[in-house]
Amino acid sequence: MQGGLWPPSFPRSGISRKLDKKLHSLLSGQKDAIVERWLDGLIKSYPADTTRFLRTEKDRFANPLGQNLTRGIHALVDVLLQNGPADQLARALDGIIRIRAVQELSTAQALGFVFGLKDVVHQLCAEAIRAGGLEQAQRGFEREVDELALLAFEIYLGCKKQLYELRVNEMKRKTAKLVERMNQKGWLTEEEEEEGR
Repeated sequence: MQGGLWPPSFPRSGISRKLDKKLHSLLSGQKDAIVERWLDGLIKSYPADTTRFLRTEKDRFANPLGQNLTRGIHALVDVLLQNGPADQLARALDGIIRIRAVQELSTAQALGFVFGLKDVVHQLCAEAIRAGGLEQAQRGFEREVDELALLAFEIYLGCKKQLYELRVNEMKRKTAKLVERMNQKGWLTEEEEEEGR
């Protein structure tokens, strides 16, 4: 992830960014409910005490995690409904994914919330989709959610790589300091010092 939030060639996925007009209208009418339920599913992925705190504490300084998750979900839904370009989706995802990448979560736990959007749309709009004959448009939207998950995975891998590189560099720095101290005290020969570097 050198030189910015994601690699310059990013995004590589071919997110179509074309939402059917009727489905767009339906989802736009349910926007607040979609945001609320999707955010609720994301927050439920945390332990019970944390979930309670994230839901109740509204002060952005006391609850920066909750604020960042809320802002990220709002931005994602906005970009999806506006047929925004993939780089805007990547920016909206990045804030959430960076947080999840440093937490003690498996990859599935960290990224599973993306697929939760399909369930939310199904819960809120299944009847209207059936009544409006929008099943094919829904499948297209679900493919877009799948592509969004791939985008999230790419961002997640970049974050994990960056964390790994930071840890390796920190270990190298600590090892070099230790070798330097041991050499100052005369504990190492020149050969041993070279091996330690």
